[in-house]
Amino acid sequence: MMKVCFVSLMFCAAAFAQNDTVVRWRGMEGDITAPGVDNPVGQVHSAPGPWTARGGSATINLASGNGSFEVEGLVLNGGNASGTTGPVATVVGTLVCNAGSPAGTTEAAIDTPATNLNSNGNAETSFKINVPPVCNNPLFLIRVPSNGRWIATGTKRATGESPRY
Repeated sequence: MMKVCFVSLMFCAAAFAQNDTVVRWRGMEGDITAPGVDNPVGQVHSAPGPWTARGGSATINLASGNGSFEVEGLVLNGGNASGTTGPVATVVGTLVCNAGSPAGTTEAAIDTPATNLNSNGNAETSFKINVPPVCNNPLFLIRVPSNGRWIATGTKRATGESPRY
């Protein structure tokens, strides 16, 4: 009986550890930085003007690299192109690991494949990326592929939930 309890406990612990590898951001917010002000996330610079997003989410399994993201209503906020996506027609999702390079780690920014951003500011995709072995304080950004600047960020981070792909 003792062996059965021990083995059951080991399987439960292993299942729990695997669930901790799933990270989900339950919201997406645009870069609200004032025009001309840089607001870097780690070594990733922000767009030169403000963006707003109506919503979105992202999920990544840090062990397998499988994930998905969606963003809704991602548009410029101000200027002559306010309320539109301006010249931005595609976006990439970026997982940032070890932002600011904590002791003993190296910052890494891993991009998803590019996906279309429609004229309403909506985009979604599923992907598989190569996640580094150490990914502390994971952050998720939406970036413009042509210049690498971030225009939205994942918010309300949670771990240990079921993946959504």
